[in-house]
Amino acid sequence: MWWVIGAVLLVIIEVTTLDLVFVMLAGGAMAGGVVAAVGGGAVLAIAAAIVTAVALLGVVRPVALRHLRHPPEIRTGVAALVGSRGVVIERVDAHSGRIKLGGEVWSARSYDDTQVIEPGSTVDVIEIKGATALVYESEAPWKV
Repeated sequence: MWWVIGAVLLVIIEVTTLDLVFVMLAGGAMAGGVVAAVGGGAVLAIAAAIVTAVALLGVVRPVALRHLRHPPEIRTGVAALVGSRGVVIERVDAHSGRIKLGGEVWSARSYDDTQVIEPGSTVDVIEIKGATALVYESEAPWKV
């Protein structure tokens, strides 16, 4: 029970520091608590806590910090349109077509050369080439 109390206290301390050190130590305390709960002796529980805490501090913490400190890639311009959903306003095939995308009318072609998409269908933008959106019919069952 003392292991769990120690882990909770370490998590509370972590909330004030946000360094990801105390939460890793809390993970070690939880490992010690698990070993103690299944009948391991005090020495085995302490060893499990130390090994787990060191492993978390050495392996998990650096990866977690890297993810926290580097913001996600922000897409701008036409790259931000990839993955957007549009509506076909003029039949789209392998050679031509028009869609409404983000309030603007774009020229479009079907990403799959064999696919023909009729007006009113919903499409997903797969790629932007120049001023042309390469689209694929959305798998949504409704028409707009």
